[in-house]
Amino acid sequence: MTGRRLFYERELTEYPVGGRRVWFLFIAILANFVASYEAQISPVLPLLMRDLHMTLGQYGEIASISVVASAVSAMIFGPLADRYGRVRFLVPSLFLTAACVYGMVLIHSVTALLIVRIILAFIEGVAIATTAGLVRDFSPRTGRALAFGFWTFGPVGSNFFANAVAGATLPIFHTWQSQFVIEGSVALAACILILFSIHDLSPQLRAKVIDSVEEVDAVNRQVRRDQLEEPRMREILRVPHVWTLTMGISLFLLTYLTIQSFGTTFLVQAFHYDTSQAAAIAKYFWLLNLATLLIAGWISDRLRLRKIVSFVGAVLSVLYMFYFVSLVGQTIPEGQMILYTSLLGGLFGVAYGPWCALFSENAEDIKPSLQSAAWGLFGFVIRVAGIAVALCLPVVVALGGWGAWLTVSAVGGLIYIPLVFTAKGPWFRFQRPMLPMSESQVPNVED
Repeated sequence: MTGRRLFYERELTEYPVGGRRVWFLFIAILANFVASYEAQISPVLPLLMRDLHMTLGQYGEIASISVVASAVSAMIFGPLADRYGRVRFLVPSLFLTAACVYGMVLIHSVTALLIVRIILAFIEGVAIATTAGLVRDFSPRTGRALAFGFWTFGPVGSNFFANAVAGATLPIFHTWQSQFVIEGSVALAACILILFSIHDLSPQLRAKVIDSVEEVDAVNRQVRRDQLEEPRMREILRVPHVWTLTMGISLFLLTYLTIQSFGTTFLVQAFHYDTSQAAAIAKYFWLLNLATLLIAGWISDRLRLRKIVSFVGAVLSVLYMFYFVSLVGQTIPEGQMILYTSLLGGLFGVAYGPWCALFSENAEDIKPSLQSAAWGLFGFVIRVAGIAVALCLPVVVALGGWGAWLTVSAVGGLIYIPLVFTAKGPWFRFQRPMLPMSESQVPNVED
């Protein structure tokens, strides 16, 4: 199934334990951070729009076209990663993306920006499915939510890091080109470390459901006896609650996608901060978001409950969103705005971290070896939501202002709340399953 291995492919035939497992998990999280950081453009978007004489609508079109490329990539490489291994596709994609980031420095027209962003997005789409698969592979269920909390350090931490770097260095260098030189250099250094450190589990190990580290010895013994079944994408696609979970969280994350792509621009236009101020404020959304992702993940792991934690976070997020809408257009001191944006990011983290573990475990209950396929589907759907943001946001903002768009995003979050009820798993009491299980022992969850 795996074919001939490439020079950077290293496969584990026994499940790692202790610090070794944590190291492999860290490398997977670092890879996701690098892939997400290389795609960052929001902190310098106002400067880029000015120098290229580009309107918000034009950038929305560029973003939507590039997101299509990323969505297609996630759907293609998710199933391939389940069949041939995560590392085979992840490592070259990281190096190619680093080269494209350096190429951003040479951009002098809207057309050139479009071409480079399409290439970047297609390569970046590989990362979400492959790294999510690796995080699942190296995290037993007892620590799954916390592990995915760290995994979200990719898109979340990279946004915080990019905004922090821009806030600190733009007053020194004064050019958007400087930010892409910094991005490319940081990414290239990390890629070299990943190249020599990253590992895959064998297909036999990827086909196991591991509840806790105490079961590793039993898993390693069982692997030697099991027959391997070929993973098929359609086994994920035909399960209704996989779709409701992915569509629901994608609607919930409309605000997240807005801050990710237009955060600095939003603060500049809606509250009249300058670009460096706006970038510095935006980083606090991501800082508290990261903190609550980890805290909520830890609580979810301790309770072994995913749905109730995500549900509470979603309800609080939506209520606060409607309050946040009322602030648009007001003159708000910088320190106060930091508090408002931090709280917004923090509440989103409470809902999103446990959802990641919920989705991973629901997909695992269908077929353990289809993790990358499931996350490829998520990558596709979340990017469709990104296309909607890129195309609709400029129109809505032009017609009704930023407050109107944030209201639309809040309604998206509201739709997610009832869809949580479609997920499999306990609400208030966890019952320990009889694990480890082979794929043939996983119960049928389609009914």
